[in-house]
Amino acid sequence: MDKDKKASTDNETILMALDQISQTIDVMTSVVGRLRNHLQDQETTRRSDSSSAVVAAEGSSTVH
Repeated sequence: MDKDKKASTDNETILMALDQISQTIDVMTSVVGRLRNHLQDQETTRRSDSSSAVVAAEGSSTVH
């Protein structure tokens, strides 16, 4: 009887651990997605700023 009780407790502990791991993975997936979006936004902004600088530099050129 003690073995059955211990096996049941072990199974419950394993299931709780698996649930916690699943929740951790969900949170980490969300964080990674937010970081990816943030970096993509920064890259888009950087490219936009670079394009604006090139256009401004070309517009201020004087041909003699």
